[in-house]
Amino acid sequence: MKLAKITRLLSAVLISAVCLVGCAGQSERMMFGTGGTAGTYYAYGGVLAQYMRTNADIKVTAVSTGGSKVNIQSIQDGDYQLGFAQSDVMTYAWDGIRAFEKDGPTHDFRVLGSLYNETVQLFTMDPDIKSVSDLKGKRVSIGASGSGVYFNALDVLEGAGMSVADILPQYQSFEDSKEALKDGRIDAAFIVAGAPTSAITELATTNGVYLVNIDGEIRDKIMEKCPYYVALELPAGTYPGQDESIQTITVKAVLLVSAYASEDDVYKLTSAIFDHTEEITLENAKGAELSVENATSTNTVPYHAGAAKYYAEHGITVDTLE
Repeated sequence: MKLAKITRLLSAVLISAVCLVGCAGQSERMMFGTGGTAGTYYAYGGVLAQYMRTNADIKVTAVSTGGSKVNIQSIQDGDYQLGFAQSDVMTYAWDGIRAFEKDGPTHDFRVLGSLYNETVQLFTMDPDIKSVSDLKGKRVSIGASGSGVYFNALDVLEGAGMSVADILPQYQSFEDSKEALKDGRIDAAFIVAGAPTSAITELATTNGVYLVNIDGEIRDKIMEKCPYYVALELPAGTYPGQDESIQTITVKAVLLVSAYASEDDVYKLTSAIFDHTEEITLENAKGAELSVENATSTNTVPYHAGAAKYYAEHGITVDTLE
């Protein structure tokens, strides 16, 4: 067993021992990694943290992060106990591929629940960019190198018979992509987040923006190679000035939890979310996608036993390692 793995196990045991001795009567504390401040993760994470604090008696603190990969690594390191991740990125981490090929697989996390669709959105202010193929020779933001957005962008380009060599890649966050597009420093950008996404909404409101379809043969090729993608239609009116529906692909936004969190705590966290879906929806539109059926739709990474207990009480069995 690797030294780092042993260290994390010992840390988890030590924390549990300390709490048994000195934390009686006090609620647990958990750090919750979300995403950049311009994305859906950050705003939604703040709402979920509020409901977990109120209903699970666990002091959950939501913090802005670099997104999926950072959150998984921070759970692995013991710095965070909860974190958002795209379903494709968590699969990379579990299997030790793509973004996690260098570091190898990590199994220090479990699924608490799948929450909502994370839509692959290709947007531009250039009306001449009407298809993925039109990106050739253009300055295109494809997310931070090694991020979930980065690999989604690679998949889309490959579906169109292209690669990064065919574009002028820019490695930018959601917020930086928005500002660069507005200032004319890039021609197009990929964002992978729940739609509507605030960065795109702001641009659509103030500057006008065009979303590019990812459909037809391109979409078929992507989904054939990468089964964690699902076809999705963004209805007209999703963004200001969007008069027609947009065809694209989506992955899932998944809430992960440390494998070392107690079954009781994770059960309470799961209940705090899925027993309050209507209230959460009033505070964030993504709450409308919360359901036990959606939560249990992930099948590439095992669930935490505490979450599995909650879902079993609602008639659904999920895979665990426990």
